[in-house]
Amino acid sequence: MKKSGILMILMTVGILTTAFSPIGDKLVSSETHIKFFSTTPVEDIEANNFKSVSTLNQATGELVFSVPMQSFEFEKSKMQKHFNSDKFLDTKSNPKATLKATLTNPEKVDFNKAGVYSALVTGNLTINGVTKAINENVTFEVKGNEITLNSKFNITLADYKIAFEKGKPSTNIAKTVEVTVIAKYHKS
Repeated sequence: MKKSGILMILMTVGILTTAFSPIGDKLVSSETHIKFFSTTPVEDIEANNFKSVSTLNQATGELVFSVPMQSFEFEKSKMQKHFNSDKFLDTKSNPKATLKATLTNPEKVDFNKAGVYSALVTGNLTINGVTKAINENVTFEVKGNEITLNSKFNITLADYKIAFEKGKPSTNIAKTVEVTVIAKYHKS
């Protein structure tokens, strides 16, 4: 192998290693679980996504989540088909949801001391190409070198232009869904 090939491999490994390592106060979570749940008289609907990624800046309290929408997994394949269809969420046109938020009270969270801390985040949630301001409660649990974020909140689907206009799916889908977020960040 030529020297330039070896150099290219070493550079690629170096870039990949630093891309997934914490940089200063910024931590990356590839252990992020997003779940949504809704209930109707006909059936409960639950989907889980384990492919989401999040960053947490401990110094500024900035949080960013990127959620690949086609990675939500449903118990029934028909639900998944409806969810991804252009009549509902159109995940081909809107492949990811994002949250860009900041802790409003970062002084209440000590990321360097074991404990459970409550905080409020404010920011913008984008789903289906629609961005809305949010204010939600989160809990951080600091234990050793791990920080776990937990949050549970409701979103109204119509706020994000998500709805089946007619047909059986329109009567089987709740107007609001409960979203649960769990993200684990590891300090080096």
